[in-house]
Amino acid sequence: MDLLPVCYREIQIAKIRTMQRDMNLVRKILLAVETSEHGHAPSDLDVGDFSEEQVGYHVFLLGEAGLLVATDTTSMACRTPSAIPLRLTWEGHEFIDASRSEPVWATAMKRTGDVGGTLSLGLLKTLLDSILKSQLGL
Repeated sequence: MDLLPVCYREIQIAKIRTMQRDMNLVRKILLAVETSEHGHAPSDLDVGDFSEEQVGYHVFLLGEAGLLVATDTTSMACRTPSAIPLRLTWEGHEFIDASRSEPVWATAMKRTGDVGGTLSLGLLKTLLDSILKSQLGL
């Protein structure tokens, strides 16, 4: 992903998905930022099959939630709020530690789907911690 704000570049997005919070994208962004060797977010944030607008919006939300330090790049020309990730916060590392394991994440996502498909960030973190505690016999 080019870190220039989407609204500053002339791009055409054939199909824009709704701007709903996507916890799979949240996790992918945090894992991608964590991979940086020096603690700063990589300049090329690769999170798969998501539009740059979706990624920018979710980085903005992660900054608001305190999981990332992010620079707001939103301007009046932007269709959605957008931000550039700088680094993970302590809470961001805590969330990644709780969600790193694919089996734990899959279990949490299945349980989330069983109750309607969405959970608050706090409740998702509690669920992840609960699954990990159970696996550890705590």
